[in-house]
Amino acid sequence: MSSQKVCLVTGGAGFLGSNLCLKLLQLGHTVIALDNFYTGYEENIAPLRQNKNFSFIKHDIINPLTHLPERAHIDWIFNLACPASPPHYQKDPIYTTKISVLGALNVLELARIHNARILQASTSEVYGDPDVHPQPESYRGAVNPIGIRACYDEGKRCAESLFFDYHRMHNTDIKVIRIFNTYGPNMDPDDGRVVSNFIIQALKNEQITMYGDGTQTRSFCYVDDLVAGIIATMNTNGSITGPLNLGNDQEFNLLQLADLVVKLTGNSSNFIFKPLPADDPRQRKPDLTLTKATLGWQPTIQLEDGLKKTIEYFKNKLELNTIDLQKKGSSFYETDQKNA
Repeated sequence: MSSQKVCLVTGGAGFLGSNLCLKLLQLGHTVIALDNFYTGYEENIAPLRQNKNFSFIKHDIINPLTHLPERAHIDWIFNLACPASPPHYQKDPIYTTKISVLGALNVLELARIHNARILQASTSEVYGDPDVHPQPESYRGAVNPIGIRACYDEGKRCAESLFFDYHRMHNTDIKVIRIFNTYGPNMDPDDGRVVSNFIIQALKNEQITMYGDGTQTRSFCYVDDLVAGIIATMNTNGSITGPLNLGNDQEFNLLQLADLVVKLTGNSSNFIFKPLPADDPRQRKPDLTLTKATLGWQPTIQLEDGLKKTIEYFKNKLELNTIDLQKKGSSFYETDQKNA
């Protein structure tokens, strides 16, 4: 393990951010989480507040970072702040672009001032609806720059560009990762991504909503594997900048995923098919050749094992929110969203 670091995690109350904060604390690091609760939740970080090495700042990343503890020195910055599911990032696409672009500028300036190592959580969405399969880091993508997903896709592409420009102009110590579909505890039941949609609908014994014919593929990475990959990336030497794909290279179509969720929940949900959303990728699978060679890392958690843990998390989540569900009505956990 590396020496103890002071880590800033933007988006620290989100699904991925809160899991990363927990692991960093377990490794003995000091963690400052930053979030504005646009898609993150206080309950995700509530257990972390008991740790003396954890602190939290409520802040919107599109604004300059002036709220850090006085005289705090930052060693590592993890820039995870951005809504990552289509319903959330399409809700206010202009704001989504601001988070990716202005947010990147603000954290890069902070890294420059502190001489900190900084990681950008980019996305497989930079590959768009790919013509190359699986997708290597050298593939430049097939993205629609004026489509409904462009606020996220192009925002992340611009953020990557800014990271490499700061590296070239200021010698900023950067790491860029491209994250493929990730799932696990602390996902929002109302997230709108395919794993959470299917699980919530199955647990409620509702029809499983399938966009398209279900033959489109994804590669699903359990969050613990992804967090391990993120930390392994940060522990590489300064000559390693990325971009590096992080995800699981086992490919499943959505019908296979839905069948497995129904089997593991023990429910008898059937499927309802709806049209495929615009620009929804037909295939998504990382080429991990470069990542494995660079990091010595690869995912180890099988889909069925990860889904069991995620289903248990959502079961508890739904039980805890029974009263809230009754107050707000069935729309509180509406899951008829686009596949992500």
